[in-house]
Amino acid sequence: MTAHRATPTTRAAGSGYEVTVPAPRPEWRKAFAADPLAQAFHSPEWVDGVCAAGGFTDVSRLYRAPDGRQLVLPLVRRRLGLVQASLPPSWGIGGVLSADDVRPEDLVAIWADLRRQRGVLRTSVRPSVRSVPTWAAADLPGAKVRTGTCHVLDLEGGFDTVWRTRFTGTARTAVRKAEKSGVVVERDTTGARLPEYFTLLESSVERWAAQQHEPLLLSRWRARQRDPLHKLQALAAAVPGSFSLYLAMWEGRAVAGDIVYSGTNARYTNGAMIKELAGPVRANFLVHRTAIEDACAAGSTHFDFGESGDSPGLAQYKSRFGAQPLPSRVLLMERLPITETDRALRGVVKRAIGFRDAG
Repeated sequence: MTAHRATPTTRAAGSGYEVTVPAPRPEWRKAFAADPLAQAFHSPEWVDGVCAAGGFTDVSRLYRAPDGRQLVLPLVRRRLGLVQASLPPSWGIGGVLSADDVRPEDLVAIWADLRRQRGVLRTSVRPSVRSVPTWAAADLPGAKVRTGTCHVLDLEGGFDTVWRTRFTGTARTAVRKAEKSGVVVERDTTGARLPEYFTLLESSVERWAAQQHEPLLLSRWRARQRDPLHKLQALAAAVPGSFSLYLAMWEGRAVAGDIVYSGTNARYTNGAMIKELAGPVRANFLVHRTAIEDACAAGSTHFDFGESGDSPGLAQYKSRFGAQPLPSRVLLMERLPITETDRALRGVVKRAIGFRDAG
């Protein structure tokens, strides 16, 4: 997937740093290949896919530190130019990557350079969860911070070790029950079977709407705005070597499915199921077991289960595979009170419909 890119230009970024926009591909690919925290979302190919599918422009930035180290900030901007993100919600994880250590002083210099931009009302940065301690140690004036929790599974030792020492007994028992019940997990690496997954997603949306006391039409509209089928297909095509769709098949039909992007670190991004069919046979456990085994075989060092929200049940489910809770954060830079206004408007709508956050 090829996106039109502007000619890179270089200028001083303050504190002895230089910045080149957009980031040149050779340096970007070098940083992506060498950074131990990188996920598929940090690749230039993923950003090309985001731009093509979502109507964004690539404004990724290559910073050169005074000591010669190079750092890349994947960044996209809405074509009107007022809002930019690394990366936008539901479009992947961003933050800074480098072949060298990223230091708090690097993030301070990058943040200061972003603050000097004119004409941008909002910048958001969603770094990978294992890089959060470095971001937390940086003094970032004016940053608004949203905190959360992600669950991450360490894959050190390979799958046999993960299965024996990190999966709980409950998880291993559930996997065996799924296998005995005749559940079979099939893997699609092309995106051809995404329509089957999308059917599962529609079923999940109905369940979530009921749990949250949200009108079904509104839930369906939000889901289709967030993850329409064409978007999922475009992103799968953008990084064909990283995309995997796992479908749990039981009695001739798909009952559960997960989307995982592999690489140095594997990342689970989307899950859906027909709960009344998948739940009793523990299909989800076998799906995750298969995805984790594949990640180990591919050489991934960690399996990121993503945000757990405020759901104790979801957090407990992820912990059964040995995933540990880690603090996550999104950093926001705003020239207007966009976050506060958005939160207030959402609150009005939720109260009007009697919305209940799923817990």
